[in-house]
Amino acid sequence: MSLYVALQMDPIEDVSIHADSTFRIGLEAEARGHRLFQYTVDQLRYDEGRIVVRGRPVTLRRTEGDHVTFGDWTEVEAGDFDVIWLRQDPPFDMGYVTSTHLLDRVHPQTLVVNDPFWVRNCPEKLMVLDFPDLTPPTMIARDPAAFKAFRARHGEIIVKPLYGNGGAGVFHLKPGDPNLSALLETFAGINREPMIAQKYLPAVVKGDKRIILVDGEPVGAINRVPQEGEARSNMHVGGRAEKIGLTEREFEICTRIAPVLREKGLIFTGIDVIDGWLTEINVTSPTGIQELERFDGINAAEAIWEAIERRVAGKG
Repeated sequence: MSLYVALQMDPIEDVSIHADSTFRIGLEAEARGHRLFQYTVDQLRYDEGRIVVRGRPVTLRRTEGDHVTFGDWTEVEAGDFDVIWLRQDPPFDMGYVTSTHLLDRVHPQTLVVNDPFWVRNCPEKLMVLDFPDLTPPTMIARDPAAFKAFRARHGEIIVKPLYGNGGAGVFHLKPGDPNLSALLETFAGINREPMIAQKYLPAVVKGDKRIILVDGEPVGAINRVPQEGEARSNMHVGGRAEKIGLTEREFEICTRIAPVLREKGLIFTGIDVIDGWLTEINVTSPTGIQELERFDGINAAEAIWEAIERRVAGKG
């Protein structure tokens, strides 16, 4: 089976070939005989009844400084692809949301991964609300008095943007920290979105586990350890990835959420677990598969493509 595959992503010429999950997914696609086409989200448009993208065919290789060869610029109707990968990085703003609405118009005739309807309706920090017994105490609000009451109940808390990513804007606030009001005022001046607060989990200093799931099944995990003096473990802000396995509690979490992920067409997801507590379900552009492959030899990209090929074959 040879598929025509589009990668809707940030500029592929700028990615880290040893860390970027989309690049690894593209390499695996080529190894399986699929053709690749890459475009950025600003080149996706609705045009008099058609969904059209402007981009270029690409050939990938794991060669530092020479990892992509581009074909000529061309326009392709989105419905001509067999598979479209929705992989541009957040922030999850109205531009991101609009792209999901446009891709809705070709899915599922063209398989969009992950399903754009459910990407739009399952933001990373909101989907976990369906599993309150698996998550640490959580609050989503804008009212400063509510945040102060939440901190009074739980002591140390984490406050972060509801639609942020990569560890940006994450604050660890201790009891009595005088910066809470100023922090909330600053965020309120930037946008009108709520913030999310969670009880601080001290075990985060030992790592924030990223578990990779394919079609709801866990294929492996990496541990992300924050730098000394840093509350954030995201690799974008200097977190160190290390080899790790899954605990019985983490398998329980995966078993609980698996039917929901499959039902919503969320083929490739990455969940974040700290000390046995589920903190996020990443559905937009989860990362970690290259680190997993280096540590454990697990080819998550192969498992992802097997799941996709089954779906395409099932459509006939």
